[in-house]
Amino acid sequence: MIERHKHLLVPLAQGLVFKRLLQYAKPHLKWLTIAFLLLVGGTAAQILGPILIKIFIDDYLSPRIFEMQALVLLGVGYVVLHISSAVMNYFQSLMFQTTALKIIQQLRIDVFSKVERLGLSFFDQFPTGGLVSRITNDTEQVKELYVSVMAVFVQNIIFLIGVFVAMFYLNVQLALFCLVILPMIIAIMQLYRKFSSKYYAEMSEKLSQLNARLNESIQGMTIIQIFRQERRMNREFQKTNQEHHEAWFKSIKLDGLLLRPAVDFISIMALVLVLSFFGITSFNSPVEIGVLYAFVNYLDRFFEPVNQMMQRLSIFQQAMISAGRVFRLMDHDELAPVKQGTGNPKINYGEIEFKNVTFSYDGKQDVLKNISFKVRQGETLALVGHTGSGKSSIINLLMRFYAIKQGEILIDGVPIEEYSDEELRTNLGLVLQDPFLFVGDLKHNIRLFDEEISDNDIVEAAKFVHAHNFIERMPNGYDTTVGERGTTFSSGQRQLISFARTMARNPKVLVLDEATASVDTETETEIQIALEKMRRGRTTIAIAHRLSTIKDADHILVLHQGEIVEQGTHKQLLDEEGLYHKMYLLQQGAEKLEKITVED
Repeated sequence: MIERHKHLLVPLAQGLVFKRLLQYAKPHLKWLTIAFLLLVGGTAAQILGPILIKIFIDDYLSPRIFEMQALVLLGVGYVVLHISSAVMNYFQSLMFQTTALKIIQQLRIDVFSKVERLGLSFFDQFPTGGLVSRITNDTEQVKELYVSVMAVFVQNIIFLIGVFVAMFYLNVQLALFCLVILPMIIAIMQLYRKFSSKYYAEMSEKLSQLNARLNESIQGMTIIQIFRQERRMNREFQKTNQEHHEAWFKSIKLDGLLLRPAVDFISIMALVLVLSFFGITSFNSPVEIGVLYAFVNYLDRFFEPVNQMMQRLSIFQQAMISAGRVFRLMDHDELAPVKQGTGNPKINYGEIEFKNVTFSYDGKQDVLKNISFKVRQGETLALVGHTGSGKSSIINLLMRFYAIKQGEILIDGVPIEEYSDEELRTNLGLVLQDPFLFVGDLKHNIRLFDEEISDNDIVEAAKFVHAHNFIERMPNGYDTTVGERGTTFSSGQRQLISFARTMARNPKVLVLDEATASVDTETETEIQIALEKMRRGRTTIAIAHRLSTIKDADHILVLHQGEIVEQGTHKQLLDEEGLYHKMYLLQQGAEKLEKITVED
Protein backbone atom coordinates (compact mmCIF):
# COMPACT_ATOMS: atom_id res chain seq x y z
CA MET A 1 0.00 0.00 0.00
CA ILE A 2 1.43 3.42 -0.94
CA GLU A 3 2.40 6.07 1.60
CA ARG A 4 -0.76 8.17 1.37
CA HIS A 5 -2.86 5.16 2.37
CA LYS A 6 -0.74 4.20 5.40
CA HIS A 7 -3.21 5.95 7.72
CA LEU A 8 -5.76 3.26 6.86
CA LEU A 9 -3.67 0.90 8.99
CA VAL A 10 -3.43 3.19 12.03
CA PRO A 11 -5.78 2.02 14.83
CA LEU A 12 -8.54 4.34 16.01
CA ALA A 13 -9.13 4.92 19.71
CA GLN A 14 -11.56 2.26 20.91
CA GLY A 15 -13.57 4.86 22.83
CA LEU A 16 -14.25 6.80 19.63
CA VAL A 17 -15.03 3.59 17.73
CA PHE A 18 -17.51 2.46 20.39
CA LYS A 19 -19.16 5.89 20.44
CA ARG A 20 -19.64 5.78 16.65
CA LEU A 21 -21.09 2.29 16.87
CA LEU A 22 -23.61 3.50 19.43
CA GLN A 23 -24.66 6.27 17.02
CA TYR A 24 -26.06 3.56 14.75
CA ALA A 25 -28.41 2.50 17.57
CA LYS A 26 -30.16 5.90 17.80
CA PRO A 27 -32.82 5.22 15.12
CA HIS A 28 -33.81 2.06 17.04
CA LEU A 29 -34.02 3.69 20.47
CA LYS A 30 -37.72 2.84 20.96
CA TRP A 31 -37.29 -0.91 20.47
CA LEU A 32 -34.03 -0.94 22.42
CA THR A 33 -35.82 0.75 25.35
CA ILE A 34 -38.55 -1.90 25.30
CA ALA A 35 -35.92 -4.64 25.12
CA PHE A 36 -34.03 -3.03 28.02
CA LEU A 37 -37.17 -2.93 30.19
CA LEU A 38 -37.85 -6.59 29.40
CA LEU A 39 -34.24 -7.32 30.28
CA VAL A 40 -34.59 -5.61 33.66
CA GLY A 41 -37.81 -7.52 34.31
CA GLY A 42 -36.33 -10.86 33.35
CA THR A 43 -33.22 -10.22 35.44
CA ALA A 44 -35.30 -9.20 38.47
CA ALA A 45 -37.31 -12.41 38.15
CA GLN A 46 -34.09 -14.46 38.09
CA ILE A 47 -32.67 -12.69 41.14
CA LEU A 48 -35.85 -13.04 43.21
CA GLY A 49 -35.80 -16.85 42.86
CA PRO A 50 -33.04 -17.53 45.46
CA ILE A 51 -34.67 -15.08 47.89
CA LEU A 52 -37.91 -17.13 47.76
CA ILE A 53 -35.88 -20.27 48.47
CA LYS A 54 -34.12 -18.48 51.34
CA ILE A 55 -37.53 -17.56 52.80
CA PHE A 56 -38.68 -21.17 52.40
CA ILE A 57 -35.58 -22.58 54.18
CA ASP A 58 -35.29 -20.06 57.04
CA ASP A 59 -38.97 -19.30 57.70
CA TYR A 60 -40.61 -22.67 57.01
CA LEU A 61 -38.20 -25.59 56.58
CA SER A 62 -35.79 -24.93 59.51
CA PRO A 63 -38.52 -24.16 62.12
CA ARG A 64 -40.67 -26.96 60.56
CA ILE A 65 -43.61 -24.68 59.88
CA PHE A 66 -45.59 -26.16 56.99
CA GLU A 67 -48.45 -23.78 56.21
CA MET A 68 -49.89 -25.16 53.00
CA GLN A 69 -51.17 -21.88 51.65
CA ALA A 70 -47.85 -20.08 52.22
CA LEU A 71 -45.84 -22.96 50.73
CA VAL A 72 -48.12 -23.11 47.69
CA LEU A 73 -47.74 -19.37 47.18
CA LEU A 74 -43.95 -19.67 47.43
CA GLY A 75 -43.90 -22.59 45.00
CA VAL A 76 -46.23 -20.92 42.51
CA GLY A 77 -44.30 -17.66 42.85
CA TYR A 78 -41.02 -19.46 42.15
CA VAL A 79 -42.43 -21.16 39.01
CA VAL A 80 -44.06 -17.92 37.80
CA LEU A 81 -40.77 -16.05 38.25
CA HIS A 82 -38.89 -18.63 36.17
CA ILE A 83 -41.52 -18.66 33.42
CA SER A 84 -41.71 -14.85 33.40
CA SER A 85 -37.93 -14.63 33.26
CA ALA A 86 -37.76 -17.08 30.34
CA VAL A 87 -40.50 -15.25 28.37
CA MET A 88 -39.06 -11.75 28.96
CA ASN A 89 -35.50 -12.88 28.20
CA TYR A 90 -36.67 -14.51 24.96
CA PHE A 91 -38.37 -11.36 23.69
CA GLN A 92 -35.60 -9.00 24.83
CA SER A 93 -33.01 -11.21 23.14
CA LEU A 94 -35.10 -11.30 19.96
CA MET A 95 -35.48 -7.50 19.98
CA PHE A 96 -31.79 -6.89 20.67
CA GLN A 97 -30.64 -9.24 17.93
CA THR A 98 -33.20 -8.01 15.36
CA THR A 99 -32.06 -4.45 16.03
CA ALA A 100 -28.42 -5.55 15.80
CA LEU A 101 -29.00 -7.07 12.35
CA LYS A 102 -30.69 -3.86 11.15
CA ILE A 103 -27.78 -1.80 12.47
CA ILE A 104 -25.16 -3.91 10.70
CA GLN A 105 -27.25 -3.86 7.52
CA GLN A 106 -27.13 -0.05 7.59
CA LEU A 107 -23.40 -0.07 8.36
CA ARG A 108 -22.68 -2.24 5.32
CA ILE A 109 -24.76 0.06 3.11
CA ASP A 110 -22.91 3.09 4.46
CA VAL A 111 -19.44 1.65 3.91
CA PHE A 112 -20.30 0.40 0.40
CA SER A 113 -21.83 3.80 -0.46
CA LYS A 114 -18.63 5.48 0.72
CA VAL A 115 -16.50 3.13 -1.39
CA GLU A 116 -18.59 4.02 -4.44
CA ARG A 117 -17.82 7.71 -3.87
CA LEU A 118 -14.06 7.20 -3.61
CA GLY A 119 -11.98 8.38 -6.53
CA LEU A 120 -10.17 6.12 -8.95
CA SER A 121 -6.89 7.27 -7.42
CA PHE A 122 -7.85 5.26 -4.33
CA PHE A 123 -8.65 2.08 -6.28
CA ASP A 124 -5.44 2.44 -8.28
CA GLN A 125 -3.41 1.83 -5.13
CA PHE A 126 -5.56 -0.03 -2.58
CA PRO A 127 -5.61 -3.87 -2.95
CA THR A 128 -9.01 -5.13 -4.07
CA GLY A 129 -8.90 -8.14 -1.74
CA GLY A 130 -8.17 -5.93 1.26
CA LEU A 131 -11.09 -3.71 0.35
CA VAL A 132 -13.43 -6.70 0.04
CA SER A 133 -12.19 -7.93 3.43
CA ARG A 134 -13.17 -4.65 5.09
CA ILE A 135 -16.65 -4.63 3.58
CA THR A 136 -17.38 -8.30 4.30
CA ASN A 137 -15.18 -9.84 7.01
CA ASP A 138 -14.83 -6.72 9.13
CA THR A 139 -18.52 -5.82 9.04
CA GLU A 140 -19.31 -9.45 9.91
CA GLN A 141 -17.14 -9.09 13.00
CA VAL A 142 -18.97 -5.87 13.89
CA LYS A 143 -22.25 -7.78 13.56
CA GLU A 144 -21.02 -10.20 16.20
CA LEU A 145 -20.43 -7.22 18.49
CA TYR A 146 -24.10 -6.27 18.33
CA VAL A 147 -25.52 -9.80 18.21
CA SER A 148 -23.23 -11.74 20.55
CA VAL A 149 -21.56 -9.14 22.78
CA MET A 150 -23.53 -5.99 23.49
CA ALA A 151 -26.80 -7.74 24.36
CA VAL A 152 -24.94 -10.22 26.59
CA PHE A 153 -22.94 -7.44 28.26
CA VAL A 154 -26.03 -5.33 28.98
CA GLN A 155 -27.96 -8.35 30.25
CA ASN A 156 -25.14 -9.56 32.48
CA ILE A 157 -24.28 -6.12 33.86
CA ILE A 158 -27.91 -5.65 34.86
CA PHE A 159 -27.86 -9.13 36.38
CA LEU A 160 -24.65 -8.41 38.34
CA ILE A 161 -26.11 -5.19 39.72
CA GLY A 162 -29.18 -7.13 40.80
CA VAL A 163 -27.01 -9.80 42.44
CA PHE A 164 -25.19 -7.21 44.55
CA VAL A 165 -28.47 -5.54 45.51
CA ALA A 166 -29.74 -8.92 46.70
CA MET A 167 -26.45 -9.58 48.56
CA PHE A 168 -26.72 -6.27 50.42
CA TYR A 169 -30.31 -7.14 51.26
CA LEU A 170 -29.16 -10.43 52.80
CA ASN A 171 -25.94 -9.32 54.56
CA VAL A 172 -24.35 -5.88 54.19
CA GLN A 173 -20.98 -6.80 55.73
CA LEU A 174 -20.44 -9.84 53.54
CA ALA A 175 -21.63 -7.97 50.46
CA LEU A 176 -18.97 -5.31 51.12
CA PHE A 177 -16.33 -8.04 51.33
CA CYS A 178 -17.53 -9.42 47.98
CA LEU A 179 -17.11 -5.99 46.35
CA VAL A 180 -13.34 -6.68 46.42
CA ILE A 181 -13.98 -9.09 43.56
CA LEU A 182 -14.96 -6.30 41.14
CA PRO A 183 -11.57 -4.48 40.91
CA MET A 184 -9.86 -7.83 40.35
CA ILE A 185 -12.22 -8.70 37.46
CA ILE A 186 -11.91 -5.22 35.95
CA ALA A 187 -8.09 -5.46 36.16
CA ILE A 188 -8.15 -8.78 34.27
CA MET A 189 -10.42 -7.27 31.60
CA GLN A 190 -8.13 -4.25 31.11
CA LEU A 191 -5.05 -6.46 30.94
CA TYR A 192 -6.75 -8.67 28.37
CA ARG A 193 -7.83 -5.71 26.24
CA LYS A 194 -4.32 -4.21 26.30
CA PHE A 195 -2.65 -7.28 24.80
CA SER A 196 -5.47 -8.68 22.68
CA SER A 197 -6.02 -5.44 20.74
CA LYS A 198 -2.52 -5.77 19.22
CA TYR A 199 -3.01 -9.42 18.30
CA TYR A 200 -6.43 -8.90 16.74
CA ALA A 201 -5.24 -5.88 14.75
CA GLU A 202 -2.43 -8.04 13.34
CA MET A 203 -4.89 -10.87 12.59
CA SER A 204 -7.27 -8.56 10.71
CA GLU A 205 -4.48 -7.07 8.65
CA LYS A 206 -3.09 -10.51 7.75
CA LEU A 207 -6.58 -11.65 6.75
CA SER A 208 -6.85 -8.64 4.44
CA GLN A 209 -3.49 -9.56 2.92
CA LEU A 210 -4.69 -13.15 2.43
CA ASN A 211 -7.79 -11.90 0.62
CA ALA A 212 -5.72 -9.54 -1.51
CA ARG A 213 -3.32 -12.33 -2.48
CA LEU A 214 -6.20 -14.69 -3.24
CA ASN A 215 -7.92 -12.11 -5.42
CA GLU A 216 -4.72 -11.36 -7.32
CA SER A 217 -3.90 -15.06 -7.78
CA ILE A 218 -7.35 -16.01 -9.05
CA GLN A 219 -7.52 -13.10 -11.50
CA GLY A 220 -3.98 -13.79 -12.72
CA MET A 221 -4.21 -17.59 -12.77
CA THR A 222 -3.51 -17.73 -16.51
CA ILE A 223 -0.20 -15.89 -16.10
CA ILE A 224 0.69 -17.93 -13.00
CA GLN A 225 0.27 -21.19 -14.89
CA ILE A 226 1.92 -20.00 -18.10
CA PHE A 227 5.06 -18.87 -16.27
CA ARG A 228 4.94 -21.76 -13.79
CA GLN A 229 4.69 -19.51 -10.77
CA GLU A 230 2.51 -21.89 -8.73
CA ARG A 231 5.25 -22.76 -6.25
CA ARG A 232 6.28 -19.16 -5.67
CA MET A 233 2.67 -18.03 -5.18
CA ASN A 234 2.10 -20.98 -2.88
CA ARG A 235 5.14 -20.05 -0.79
CA GLU A 236 4.01 -16.43 -0.50
CA PHE A 237 0.50 -17.50 0.42
CA GLN A 238 1.86 -19.93 3.02
CA LYS A 239 4.03 -17.18 4.51
CA THR A 240 1.08 -14.79 4.93
CA ASN A 241 -1.11 -17.63 6.17
CA GLN A 242 1.54 -18.60 8.73
CA GLU A 243 1.72 -15.01 9.99
CA HIS A 244 -2.06 -15.01 10.35
CA HIS A 245 -1.86 -18.33 12.19
CA GLU A 246 0.80 -17.03 14.57
CA ALA A 247 -1.31 -13.98 15.43
CA TRP A 248 -4.27 -16.27 16.12
CA PHE A 249 -2.10 -18.53 18.29
CA LYS A 250 -0.96 -15.57 20.42
CA SER A 251 -4.59 -14.63 21.02
CA ILE A 252 -5.47 -18.23 21.89
CA LYS A 253 -2.73 -18.37 24.52
CA LEU A 254 -3.92 -15.06 25.93
CA ASP A 255 -7.52 -16.34 26.04
CA GLY A 256 -6.39 -19.50 27.79
CA LEU A 257 -4.57 -17.53 30.46
CA LEU A 258 -6.76 -14.51 31.19
CA LEU A 259 -10.30 -15.62 30.45
CA ARG A 260 -11.85 -18.66 32.18
CA PRO A 261 -8.89 -19.82 34.32
CA ALA A 262 -8.34 -16.40 35.94
CA VAL A 263 -12.05 -15.92 36.62
CA ASP A 264 -12.37 -19.45 37.99
CA PHE A 265 -9.53 -18.73 40.41
CA ILE A 266 -11.27 -15.56 41.63
CA SER A 267 -14.57 -17.44 42.01
CA ILE A 268 -12.87 -20.08 44.19
CA MET A 269 -11.33 -17.35 46.34
CA ALA A 270 -14.76 -15.69 46.68
CA LEU A 271 -16.37 -18.98 47.71
CA VAL A 272 -13.64 -19.51 50.32
CA LEU A 273 -14.27 -15.97 51.60
CA VAL A 274 -18.03 -16.56 51.98
CA LEU A 275 -17.65 -19.96 53.64
CA SER A 276 -14.95 -18.62 55.96
CA PHE A 277 -17.18 -15.71 56.92
CA PHE A 278 -20.09 -18.01 57.81
CA GLY A 279 -17.72 -20.44 59.52
CA ILE A 280 -16.25 -17.73 61.76
CA THR A 281 -19.69 -16.25 62.40
CA SER A 282 -21.02 -19.65 63.52
CA PHE A 283 -18.74 -19.58 66.59
CA ASN A 284 -20.62 -16.61 68.03
CA SER A 285 -24.14 -16.81 66.54
CA PRO A 286 -26.31 -19.26 64.63
CA VAL A 287 -25.96 -19.34 60.84
CA GLU A 288 -29.04 -18.91 58.70
CA ILE A 289 -28.87 -21.77 56.22
CA GLY A 290 -31.14 -19.92 53.81
CA VAL A 291 -28.82 -16.92 53.76
CA LEU A 292 -25.81 -19.21 53.22
CA TYR A 293 -27.62 -20.97 50.38
CA ALA A 294 -28.64 -17.67 48.79
CA PHE A 295 -25.07 -16.25 49.00
CA VAL A 296 -23.51 -19.36 47.49
CA ASN A 297 -26.21 -19.41 44.83
CA TYR A 298 -25.64 -15.74 44.02
CA LEU A 299 -21.88 -16.25 43.86
CA ASP A 300 -22.41 -19.06 41.37
CA ARG A 301 -24.80 -16.92 39.40
CA PHE A 302 -22.42 -13.96 39.69
CA PHE A 303 -19.46 -15.70 38.08
CA GLU A 304 -21.43 -17.34 35.27
CA PRO A 305 -22.24 -13.97 33.61
CA VAL A 306 -18.69 -12.81 34.37
CA ASN A 307 -17.41 -15.88 32.51
CA GLN A 308 -19.81 -15.16 29.67
CA MET A 309 -18.54 -11.59 29.39
CA MET A 310 -14.91 -12.70 29.60
CA GLN A 311 -15.46 -15.30 26.90
CA ARG A 312 -16.98 -12.59 24.69
CA LEU A 313 -14.17 -10.16 25.33
CA SER A 314 -12.26 -11.80 22.48
CA ILE A 315 -15.23 -11.22 20.15
CA PHE A 316 -15.49 -7.67 21.51
CA GLN A 317 -11.83 -6.97 20.74
CA GLN A 318 -12.08 -8.43 17.24
CA ALA A 319 -15.22 -6.39 16.59
CA MET A 320 -13.66 -3.14 17.85
CA ILE A 321 -10.56 -3.65 15.70
CA SER A 322 -12.73 -4.47 12.68
CA ALA A 323 -15.03 -1.51 13.34
CA GLY A 324 -11.97 0.75 13.51
CA ARG A 325 -10.82 -0.53 10.11
CA VAL A 326 -14.29 0.05 8.65
CA PHE A 327 -14.51 3.59 10.07
CA ARG A 328 -11.03 4.45 8.79
CA LEU A 329 -12.22 3.46 5.34
CA MET A 330 -15.41 5.51 5.78
CA ASP A 331 -13.35 8.51 6.92
CA HIS A 332 -11.00 8.32 3.94
CA ASP A 333 -11.22 11.62 2.06
CA GLU A 334 -9.85 10.56 -1.32
CA LEU A 335 -13.23 11.16 -2.97
CA ALA A 336 -14.05 11.30 -6.66
CA PRO A 337 -14.23 14.85 -8.07
CA VAL A 338 -17.76 16.30 -7.85
CA LYS A 339 -19.69 19.24 -9.25
CA GLN A 340 -18.72 22.68 -8.03
CA GLY A 341 -20.82 25.82 -8.08
CA THR A 342 -24.58 26.35 -8.01
CA GLY A 343 -25.26 26.52 -11.74
CA ASN A 344 -26.63 23.71 -13.88
CA PRO A 345 -24.93 23.99 -17.30
CA LYS A 346 -25.81 21.64 -20.17
CA ILE A 347 -23.58 20.08 -22.82
CA ASN A 348 -25.10 21.11 -26.15
CA TYR A 349 -22.28 20.84 -28.70
CA GLY A 350 -19.46 18.84 -27.16
CA GLU A 351 -16.61 21.24 -27.89
CA ILE A 352 -13.59 20.36 -25.73
CA GLU A 353 -10.64 22.51 -24.77
CA PHE A 354 -7.61 21.83 -22.55
CA LYS A 355 -5.79 24.95 -21.31
CA ASN A 356 -2.29 24.53 -19.89
CA VAL A 357 -3.20 21.34 -18.00
CA THR A 358 -0.51 19.85 -15.77
CA PHE A 359 -1.27 16.71 -13.78
CA SER A 360 0.41 14.26 -11.39
CA TYR A 361 -0.97 11.06 -9.84
CA ASP A 362 1.33 11.07 -6.83
CA GLY A 363 1.90 14.79 -6.41
CA LYS A 364 5.59 14.37 -7.22
CA GLN A 365 6.08 13.43 -10.87
CA ASP A 366 4.04 15.18 -13.57
CA VAL A 367 2.55 12.82 -16.15
CA LEU A 368 1.07 15.72 -18.14
CA LYS A 369 2.92 19.00 -18.65
CA ASN A 370 1.21 22.15 -19.92
CA ILE A 371 -1.21 20.35 -22.28
CA SER A 372 -3.35 22.62 -24.50
CA PHE A 373 -5.62 21.74 -27.43
CA LYS A 374 -9.15 22.30 -28.73
CA VAL A 375 -11.62 19.96 -30.45
CA ARG A 376 -14.66 21.47 -32.15
CA GLN A 377 -18.07 19.87 -32.53
CA GLY A 378 -17.99 16.92 -34.91
CA GLU A 379 -14.17 16.83 -35.14
CA THR A 380 -11.96 13.85 -34.35
CA LEU A 381 -8.82 14.29 -32.31
CA ALA A 382 -6.35 11.39 -32.10
CA LEU A 383 -3.78 10.95 -29.33
CA VAL A 384 -0.69 8.91 -30.14
CA GLY A 385 2.55 8.21 -28.32
CA HIS A 386 4.61 5.54 -26.64
CA THR A 387 3.47 3.80 -23.46
CA GLY A 388 3.54 6.22 -20.54
CA SER A 389 3.36 9.33 -22.71
CA GLY A 390 0.15 10.54 -21.00
CA LYS A 391 -2.59 9.54 -23.45
CA SER A 392 -4.80 7.73 -20.92
CA SER A 393 -4.22 10.49 -18.36
CA ILE A 394 -5.85 13.00 -20.73
CA ILE A 395 -8.88 10.69 -21.01
CA ASN A 396 -9.02 10.24 -17.23
CA LEU A 397 -9.08 14.00 -16.68
CA LEU A 398 -11.67 14.57 -19.40
CA MET A 399 -13.95 11.97 -17.80
CA ARG A 400 -13.32 13.71 -14.42
CA PHE A 401 -12.03 10.53 -12.82
CA TYR A 402 -9.27 12.67 -11.30
CA ALA A 403 -9.18 16.33 -10.28
CA ILE A 404 -6.74 18.61 -12.09
CA LYS A 405 -4.34 20.62 -9.97
CA GLN A 406 -3.20 23.10 -12.61
CA GLY A 407 -4.84 24.38 -15.79
CA GLU A 408 -8.41 24.18 -17.02
CA ILE A 409 -10.63 21.80 -19.00
CA LEU A 410 -13.64 23.31 -20.78
CA ILE A 411 -16.64 21.68 -22.44
CA ASP A 412 -18.70 24.12 -24.53
CA GLY A 413 -16.67 26.88 -22.85
CA VAL A 414 -17.72 25.84 -19.32
CA PRO A 415 -15.18 24.45 -16.79
CA ILE A 416 -15.64 20.71 -16.38
CA GLU A 417 -15.99 21.12 -12.60
CA GLU A 418 -19.31 22.97 -13.04
CA TYR A 419 -21.12 20.06 -14.74
CA SER A 420 -23.11 17.56 -12.70
CA ASP A 421 -22.05 13.92 -12.79
CA GLU A 422 -25.27 13.01 -14.58
CA GLU A 423 -24.76 15.61 -17.31
CA LEU A 424 -21.12 14.66 -17.78
CA ARG A 425 -21.58 10.87 -17.79
CA THR A 426 -24.65 11.04 -20.07
CA ASN A 427 -22.97 13.09 -22.77
CA LEU A 428 -19.46 11.59 -22.67
CA GLY A 429 -19.39 8.04 -23.98
CA LEU A 430 -16.27 6.07 -23.05
CA VAL A 431 -15.12 2.87 -24.77
CA LEU A 432 -12.12 1.17 -23.15
CA GLN A 433 -9.52 -1.12 -24.66
CA ASP A 434 -10.61 -3.93 -22.31
CA PRO A 435 -14.39 -3.54 -21.90
CA PHE A 436 -15.95 -4.76 -18.67
CA LEU A 437 -19.04 -6.97 -18.83
CA PHE A 438 -21.17 -7.67 -15.76
CA VAL A 439 -22.76 -10.95 -14.70
CA GLY A 440 -26.27 -11.10 -16.17
CA ASP A 441 -27.31 -11.21 -19.80
CA LEU A 442 -26.43 -9.23 -22.93
CA LYS A 443 -29.52 -7.05 -22.69
CA HIS A 444 -28.64 -6.11 -19.12
CA ASN A 445 -25.05 -5.28 -20.10
CA ILE A 446 -26.21 -2.87 -22.80
CA ARG A 447 -28.97 -1.23 -20.75
CA LEU A 448 -27.17 -1.18 -17.36
CA PHE A 449 -30.36 -0.42 -15.40
CA ASP A 450 -31.17 2.68 -17.47
CA GLU A 451 -34.94 2.28 -17.69
CA GLU A 452 -35.17 4.95 -20.39
CA ILE A 453 -33.43 2.55 -22.78
CA SER A 454 -36.06 0.23 -24.26
CA ASP A 455 -35.52 -3.23 -25.74
CA ASN A 456 -35.95 -1.67 -29.19
CA ASP A 457 -33.24 0.91 -28.39
CA ILE A 458 -30.93 -1.94 -27.41
CA VAL A 459 -31.48 -3.75 -30.70
CA GLU A 460 -31.05 -0.54 -32.73
CA ALA A 461 -27.80 0.28 -30.90
CA ALA A 462 -26.50 -3.26 -31.54
CA LYS A 463 -27.38 -3.00 -35.24
CA PHE A 464 -25.72 0.42 -35.44
CA VAL A 465 -22.38 -0.98 -34.23
CA HIS A 466 -22.66 -4.29 -36.16
CA ALA A 467 -23.16 -6.39 -33.01
CA HIS A 468 -26.69 -7.54 -33.82
CA ASN A 469 -25.65 -10.38 -36.14
CA PHE A 470 -23.41 -12.23 -33.69
CA ILE A 471 -25.88 -11.65 -30.84
CA GLU A 472 -28.69 -13.17 -32.89
CA ARG A 473 -26.54 -16.26 -33.48
CA MET A 474 -26.23 -16.79 -29.71
CA PRO A 475 -28.42 -19.57 -28.21
CA ASN A 476 -30.66 -17.08 -26.40
CA GLY A 477 -29.98 -13.94 -28.39
CA TYR A 478 -30.06 -10.84 -26.22
CA ASP A 479 -30.96 -13.00 -23.21
CA THR A 480 -27.69 -14.96 -23.47
CA THR A 481 -26.06 -15.31 -20.05
CA VAL A 482 -22.85 -13.37 -19.45
CA GLY A 483 -20.38 -14.84 -16.94
CA GLU A 484 -17.95 -12.91 -14.77
CA ARG A 485 -16.16 -10.25 -16.88
CA GLY A 486 -17.66 -11.82 -20.02
CA THR A 487 -14.78 -14.27 -20.43
CA THR A 488 -16.88 -16.60 -22.63
CA PHE A 489 -17.01 -13.91 -25.35
CA SER A 490 -14.18 -12.99 -27.67
CA SER A 491 -12.42 -9.65 -27.21
CA GLY A 492 -14.02 -8.37 -30.43
CA GLN A 493 -17.51 -9.38 -29.25
CA ARG A 494 -16.98 -7.71 -25.87
CA GLN A 495 -15.83 -4.57 -27.66
CA LEU A 496 -18.89 -4.46 -29.91
CA ILE A 497 -21.16 -4.95 -26.88
CA SER A 498 -19.43 -2.01 -25.19
CA PHE A 499 -19.99 0.05 -28.36
CA ALA A 500 -23.69 -0.81 -28.24
CA ARG A 501 -23.79 0.12 -24.55
CA THR A 502 -22.31 3.52 -25.37
CA MET A 503 -24.44 4.24 -28.44
CA ALA A 504 -27.68 3.29 -26.67
CA ARG A 505 -27.15 6.50 -24.67
CA ASN A 506 -26.42 8.65 -27.75
CA PRO A 507 -23.57 10.73 -26.26
CA LYS A 508 -22.44 14.05 -27.75
CA VAL A 509 -18.76 13.24 -27.13
CA LEU A 510 -17.14 9.92 -27.93
CA VAL A 511 -13.96 8.92 -26.07
CA LEU A 512 -12.10 5.87 -27.40
CA ASP A 513 -9.24 4.37 -25.41
CA GLU A 514 -7.42 2.12 -27.94
CA ALA A 515 -10.71 0.48 -28.86
CA THR A 516 -9.18 -1.76 -31.55
CA ALA A 517 -5.86 -2.63 -29.88
CA SER A 518 -6.74 -6.17 -28.82
CA VAL A 519 -8.88 -7.49 -31.69
CA ASP A 520 -8.04 -9.45 -34.82
CA THR A 521 -7.82 -7.85 -38.25
CA GLU A 522 -11.18 -9.17 -39.48
CA THR A 523 -13.00 -7.98 -36.38
CA GLU A 524 -11.12 -4.69 -36.55
CA THR A 525 -12.63 -4.04 -39.97
CA GLU A 526 -16.14 -4.41 -38.52
CA ILE A 527 -15.21 -2.24 -35.56
CA GLN A 528 -13.74 0.47 -37.82
CA ILE A 529 -17.00 0.58 -39.78
CA ALA A 530 -18.91 0.86 -36.52
CA LEU A 531 -16.53 3.56 -35.24
CA GLU A 532 -16.92 5.57 -38.43
CA LYS A 533 -20.69 5.57 -37.99
CA MET A 534 -20.39 6.39 -34.29
CA ARG A 535 -18.14 9.40 -34.94
CA ARG A 536 -20.42 11.13 -37.43
CA GLY A 537 -21.68 14.37 -35.95
CA ARG A 538 -19.92 13.73 -32.65
CA THR A 539 -16.82 15.19 -31.08
CA THR A 540 -14.39 12.29 -30.82
CA ILE A 541 -11.16 11.87 -28.89
CA ALA A 542 -9.38 8.63 -29.68
CA ILE A 543 -6.24 7.06 -28.29
CA ALA A 544 -4.71 5.29 -31.27
CA HIS A 545 -2.56 2.20 -31.05
CA ARG A 546 -2.54 1.49 -34.77
CA LEU A 547 -1.72 4.70 -36.65
CA SER A 548 -3.35 3.37 -39.80
CA THR A 549 -6.74 3.72 -38.08
CA ILE A 550 -6.47 7.50 -37.59
CA LYS A 551 -5.47 8.65 -41.08
CA ASP A 552 -8.74 10.55 -41.43
CA ALA A 553 -8.56 12.26 -38.00
CA ASP A 554 -8.99 16.04 -38.17
CA HIS A 555 -6.11 16.57 -35.77
CA ILE A 556 -3.42 14.36 -34.24
CA LEU A 557 -1.44 15.07 -31.08
CA VAL A 558 1.86 13.24 -30.60
CA LEU A 559 2.72 12.90 -26.91
CA HIS A 560 6.10 12.12 -25.39
CA GLN A 561 6.80 12.04 -21.65
CA GLY A 562 3.67 14.04 -20.89
CA GLU A 563 4.23 16.79 -23.45
CA ILE A 564 2.83 17.53 -26.92
CA VAL A 565 5.85 17.25 -29.20
CA GLU A 566 4.06 17.22 -32.57
CA GLN A 567 0.58 17.99 -33.88
CA GLY A 568 -1.20 18.18 -37.21
CA THR A 569 -2.96 15.94 -39.72
CA HIS A 570 -1.70 12.51 -40.72
CA LYS A 571 -0.10 13.90 -43.90
CA GLN A 572 1.44 16.91 -42.19
CA LEU A 573 3.05 14.75 -39.51
CA LEU A 574 4.47 12.34 -42.06
CA ASP A 575 5.94 15.26 -44.00
CA GLU A 576 7.66 16.53 -40.82
CA GLU A 577 9.50 13.17 -40.54
CA GLY A 578 9.58 13.41 -36.77
CA LEU A 579 8.48 11.00 -34.03
CA TYR A 580 5.14 10.27 -35.70
CA HIS A 581 6.88 9.42 -38.96
CA LYS A 582 9.21 6.98 -37.17
CA MET A 583 6.32 5.32 -35.37
CA TYR A 584 4.39 4.98 -38.61
CA LEU A 585 7.31 3.41 -40.48
CA LEU A 586 7.88 0.92 -37.63
CA GLN A 587 4.22 -0.11 -37.66
CA GLN A 588 4.12 -0.36 -41.45
CA GLY A 589 7.15 -2.66 -41.36
CA ALA A 590 5.61 -4.79 -38.62
CA GLU A 591 2.31 -5.07 -40.50
CA LYS A 592 4.08 -6.06 -43.72
CA LEU A 593 6.10 -8.67 -41.86
CA GLU A 594 2.91 -10.01 -40.25
CA LYS A 595 1.22 -10.18 -43.65
CA ILE A 596 4.16 -12.10 -45.19
CA THR A 597 4.19 -14.51 -42.25
CA VAL A 598 0.45 -15.21 -42.61
CA GLU A 599 0.79 -15.80 -46.37
CA ASP A 600 3.70 -18.21 -45.82
